[in-house]
Amino acid sequence: MNVILDTNVLVSGVFFKGPPYRIFQIWKKGHIDIVISHEILEEYRRVIQDVSTQFPHIDISNLFEMITLKAHFTLSLALHLQICNDPDDDRFFSAALASKTSIIISGDKHLLDKSGFSGITVLKPRKFLDLYFS
Repeated sequence: MNVILDTNVLVSGVFFKGPPYRIFQIWKKGHIDIVISHEILEEYRRVIQDVSTQFPHIDISNLFEMITLKAHFTLSLALHLQICNDPDDDRFFSAALASKTSIIISGDKHLLDKSGFSGITVLKPRKFLDLYFS
């Protein structure tokens, strides 16, 4: 199953416990596939490096190598209209449309509000786990 993770879900999965952490572990075990674009990877990199300064005891040295090797890359699809209230969130829909990925996992209200756009479902982490891994 292909999914796209909002940056906050990935960050929470790396630095905290709870549903995002469980999703991150499910991905590491190969039970789901994460789809990313280069724009998403750059956002992951920027935010994780920023957050990591607050958690120096967490080793992120191999994280980007693992993401680069294990994630499925897709090109971004040029969107002719803004989908989300926050245009930076459109990168997740762009990647979903380009890769034909039907699930985005996010707790972001701007993304959740657009669930159903072009057949793409946006699910909170706990809801995703309840539907697919309970």
